[in-house]
Amino acid sequence: MSGKIFTPVNQVRFTNVAVVRLKRGGKRFEIACYRNKVNEYRKKITTDLDEVLQSKIIFSNMSKAIAANKSDLKKCFNTTDENKIILMILDKGDIQVSGEEREKELDTLFKDIATVVAEKCVNPETQRPLTVGLVQKAMKEIHFSVNPAKSAKSQALQVIKLLTQKGDFPIARAQMRLKFLLPVSDAKDIKEKLAPHIGKMELEETTDEHVEIVVTIDPSSYRTVDQIVRKDGKGSIEMLAMAVHEEGDEKIE
Repeated sequence: MSGKIFTPVNQVRFTNVAVVRLKRGGKRFEIACYRNKVNEYRKKITTDLDEVLQSKIIFSNMSKAIAANKSDLKKCFNTTDENKIILMILDKGDIQVSGEEREKELDTLFKDIATVVAEKCVNPETQRPLTVGLVQKAMKEIHFSVNPAKSAKSQALQVIKLLTQKGDFPIARAQMRLKFLLPVSDAKDIKEKLAPHIGKMELEETTDEHVEIVVTIDPSSYRTVDQIVRKDGKGSIEMLAMAVHEEGDEKIE
């Protein structure tokens, strides 16, 4: 009787494993890494491969402990240097996660997005902050789909736009509080240019050399306001609060 008998690679068992998979030349190649180290490696936080790899074996099917055929490695990577191949897989491969893990990650990201929205927004009628729970409920009602490839901040801005367009959800960007220091000689001209962009004037004090002004503005106006105040180096600007809420602990439930 002829044939080949495959013996698993010493029945390798991995824990806390992240499988990084790269498909190349019609074949798949996998390596076993420590889950919390792969992203650190890709962000250049970790460079020691011994901290990243659970094993230096290159698999064609890691779950079945089937090592990749050396002839396949040569054909697909044009080298038999396994260290070079491992680096290619680490740099270009896809991190595999289970359905349960992916669902947990998406749930966490969903809450992170809602948290950013709650921090940046208020009820426009009361100027009080929104709760994370209320934002999550609203996100579910508009069937917002989380994109794991995008940051919570970028998706939060998308959620704010969608909820604003929806029309029946009480949401508005919280105002920013800024302090301007303007030279007395140019203050009048600068204030006239700023007027269309200022939500509320909270303070104005004049000394012999400067005019100090504290205002609130819509975050979308920040760049314009910054350019007006700093043009020709005539004024300075200081951020006092990224999001201004009405004082008190009351929140919209």
